[in-house]
Amino acid sequence: MSAGHPRDVVIVGASLAGLRAATTLRAEGFTGNLTLVGAEQYAPYDRPPLSKRFLTGQAPADTALPVPDGLRACWRLGRAAVRLDPYNRILTLADGTGLPYDGLLIATGAAARSGAVPGEPGPEQGVFTLRGRDDATALRAALTPGRKLLVVGAGFLGGEVAAAGRALGLDVTLVEAGAVPLERAVGTEVGAFVGTLHREAGIDLRTGTTVAAYRTGPDGRLTGVRLADGRPIAADVAVLALGAVPATGWLAGSGIDAAGGVPTDSRMRALFPDGSAVPGVVAAGDAARVPQPLADGAAPALGHWSGAVEQGAAAARTLLRGEAAPVFAEVPSFWSDFHGVRLRSVGLPGLADTAKVHECDRGARRLEVSYHLDGRLVGALTIGRTSRLAAYREMLAEHTS
Repeated sequence: MSAGHPRDVVIVGASLAGLRAATTLRAEGFTGNLTLVGAEQYAPYDRPPLSKRFLTGQAPADTALPVPDGLRACWRLGRAAVRLDPYNRILTLADGTGLPYDGLLIATGAAARSGAVPGEPGPEQGVFTLRGRDDATALRAALTPGRKLLVVGAGFLGGEVAAAGRALGLDVTLVEAGAVPLERAVGTEVGAFVGTLHREAGIDLRTGTTVAAYRTGPDGRLTGVRLADGRPIAADVAVLALGAVPATGWLAGSGIDAAGGVPTDSRMRALFPDGSAVPGVVAAGDAARVPQPLADGAAPALGHWSGAVEQGAAAARTLLRGEAAPVFAEVPSFWSDFHGVRLRSVGLPGLADTAKVHECDRGARRLEVSYHLDGRLVGALTIGRTSRLAAYREMLAEHTS
């Protein structure tokens, strides 16, 4: 992508990353035509509250992100992208509209992963996934007092939904395939700590198993499940929190191998399978696979709020400046809230071969862990000790720079 000022920029994904890119473009001098395309009917909104305060009624359904004055954008909402022709630089929408572009950002995010169990019921029968605003609205309506909630997957999303269910007074069972919650993401030490928090809150945590079959009543609605270990669980409502897959199926036929996310270089430029840059195209957020300096250039799937913000801005600068744009080298970070505590992390804990516990006070709900790979710091995590992350972030930033 050569430096210069494009005349027509299309952002595919009216999302956090897409909005941040649009804002950055205008703030840094882009005066051309700007179009934001969104498959959902809603303007960009904040997703983290959907699995937390929204489910418990503490946040409104409309978690819209602020759109700055002077954005001067054409919004194409409720119209999904279905095809990209990167050679003629045309994006086609579901209604047949063709949008020519000089620069294009792919920020279509990710979709919830299903349980892949034969005969898996849908939302009408009481089995939900949670990704967007409509998902959250339907789930909140189902979380009524007296019901039994089953959450499959004790990752960050699953833990938050389970905690929200307990806050609403539901009986909650949380099923996890691993030995402890969050084991792959942050290790056994933190997983055991979080598991204790869930159990102290009254959640029935079942580890080392998953759902093998669903049971339904005469009306087709969920009545429970059979776990892989043979045990039955009664449930009126189930939430599948099994991770996400990049929403990039619409790129089939474009020449971009995006099955696991759009591969990019260190300036967010989308890449063809031969490693060459796709002319005029960048990618950011959950739809992208961005090289991480802490991972020695590998591109792990992250899916964090801060990543969408930082990558959206970086992609916009590449559209404007090309090779003169700065290399993306932000330190990843994320947070999660449940049971009245905040878990915060910087870096890439999932890379580590060693975790060092510096403080573990279950009674005070305080935890501090650093993560290392071949003796090098790659991440840190705290619960109840957020102020301690600043020093870790500084050390990680030195490595990425």
